[in-house]
Amino acid sequence: MFARVGTPPGSTARPGDDDGMATAEYALCAVIGAAFAGVLYVIITSGEVRNALTSLVVDALSSGF
Repeated sequence: MFARVGTPPGSTARPGDDDGMATAEYALCAVIGAAFAGVLYVIITSGEVRNALTSLVVDALSSGF
């Protein structure tokens, strides 16, 4: 009636070998994602990029297409 939970037959891994690994991996990915977002924010808000994006939008809107 109920499925048995555990390692598949023939597997050499023992349950509990990597306790907490999924949580640590998710936490590491969250930290890396936040750092990447911070770097992108600094790049996008810099003066050179802002001027380039503004000129790109102005040129696109004034093309008369």
